[in-house]
Amino acid sequence: MAATVEPTPTLPSAVPVPQVVTRKVEREPSGFLSWVLTTDHKKIGIMYLVLTFAFFILGGVEALMMRLQLSQADNELLTPQVYNALFTMHGTTMIFLFVVPVMAGFGNYLVPLMIGARDMAFPKLNALSFWFLAMGGLVFYASIFFAPPECGWTCYSPLSDNDYLPSGGVDAWIFLVHLTGIGSLVGAINFYATIANMRAPGMGWGRLPLFVWTILVYSILLILALPVIAAAVTLLLTDRHFGTHFYDPANGGSPMLWQHLFWFFGHPEVYIMVLPGFGIVSEVLPVFARKPIFGYKAVAAATVVIAFLGLLVWAHHMFTTPSPTLVLVFFMMSSFLIAVPTGVKIFNWIATLWRGTIEFKTALLFSAGFIGTFLIGGITGVFLAVFPIDWQLHDTYFVVAHLHYVVVGGAVFCIFAGLYYWFPKMTGRLLGEGLGKLSFWLMLIGFHVTFLIQHSIGLDGMPRRVFEYPDVGNLELYNLISTIGSFILAAGIGVTIINVWRSLKNGAVSGPDPWKGNTLEWFTESPPPTVNFDTIPRIRSVEPMKDIRRQIAQQTSGATALAQPAEAEAGRVTQGA
Repeated sequence: MAATVEPTPTLPSAVPVPQVVTRKVEREPSGFLSWVLTTDHKKIGIMYLVLTFAFFILGGVEALMMRLQLSQADNELLTPQVYNALFTMHGTTMIFLFVVPVMAGFGNYLVPLMIGARDMAFPKLNALSFWFLAMGGLVFYASIFFAPPECGWTCYSPLSDNDYLPSGGVDAWIFLVHLTGIGSLVGAINFYATIANMRAPGMGWGRLPLFVWTILVYSILLILALPVIAAAVTLLLTDRHFGTHFYDPANGGSPMLWQHLFWFFGHPEVYIMVLPGFGIVSEVLPVFARKPIFGYKAVAAATVVIAFLGLLVWAHHMFTTPSPTLVLVFFMMSSFLIAVPTGVKIFNWIATLWRGTIEFKTALLFSAGFIGTFLIGGITGVFLAVFPIDWQLHDTYFVVAHLHYVVVGGAVFCIFAGLYYWFPKMTGRLLGEGLGKLSFWLMLIGFHVTFLIQHSIGLDGMPRRVFEYPDVGNLELYNLISTIGSFILAAGIGVTIINVWRSLKNGAVSGPDPWKGNTLEWFTESPPPTVNFDTIPRIRSVEPMKDIRRQIAQQTSGATALAQPAEAEAGRVTQGA
């Protein structure tokens, strides 16, 4: 059989083939709509920061009202019902609407920039998580027009049952936990997917910025802890409205079930709040000490170990409940263990500062203030981890002081450090250093005046969550000092708000890299363009910006060396002429 040869088809002339065809290009939304409809991680991050700081101010005002009530013994400024509502709103606002989601705000803005990505893995889910947070806050604060919750931020059963609090305030609290929980869960999955899959070329796990490490661990903790609190509040909702008895001991239920479920979420929640703060400090300190972070791998590993141990110690909040001694010993010892990786971190931060060329910028001051403050909170935490001591101090103001040293010291000071450090990247302008340092000193002094003396108030036996107390011993004087400190603290926060307002309009232009930072977000403009980067460099170390600056310096010096002979030759020619 003779072979046949197919004729070679003739190619058409070089006509470009269209890859994308469109009949109409929608105009980008502008103004207010550009924020409402955005899926840009930077805008979503800024919306997180603005909204959570608004809630922070609300929670702060509630705290000041409580301190005014407690400034005098037997004070009648507030009724018991209003006081109960205030401490419930304050605690819930600070935990669910400020500290946890504000870290999501920093993470949203910075994680894609720090790992060299153009956006989050799921931009629309990212926007959805923010709007769940906003809806949760709206539902919760709408309750003040009807019946605000009065059960405290822990909403212990049976206090939160219908028999004691039949109004809708507890239901608003439940819906807040559900809505913000869904938002946080969606956001955490998005963080994990982004960090796991969208890192720049060369950025292995051993070159991940420490802030990104902490956001990764924060996300994993949220994914593990949130379903538990969601289940707990769902059971509470059915107990209140659908005739179930999960927490009713008269019908076979148990209030202990609520405490176990709540604290299995509640204790990891502490690390969800402070670990990203640790990450912020780990980025700020080496930049202003002009040294690499001491023990990068130890700091990253300590983050993971703290999170793991944090999942094992929930029952140290329940030492006063009827539990076998062996169980108490287990939770006491496991609580002690957390001091080890935490101590590793504190040692490494101090070693980073040791013999560094320190620049005392405001961000560094807040970071240093955090280390001392959080250390005090950690030491008092070791006291409370000893269950015989906890039996004496449980539900006193000593615990209130410890909680605030951990949360304000471990998170709020870090948040302000992050604000002063990354504000130029977000806005293109520097915050005023003079006002910043004034804000720091007012906040540091105000905080310690407010809460250090609360250890003494607790040791004198004053219980927490009481709206009045008798004029015995030094309780009135101590409480008055604490109240004065709270207003100094509020003044410090007010100075930063003024600083932000002024700097947005008149702050010095920062340029892309005002601090000579180490991580990749300083590689792009300030504020960054929509796509973040025109080109993404290959990552060769944990300090990519140092590598880039070194490479540019070498190329510049090489170019100068090549240029010099020509200039010298030109000079000789001129002299000869």
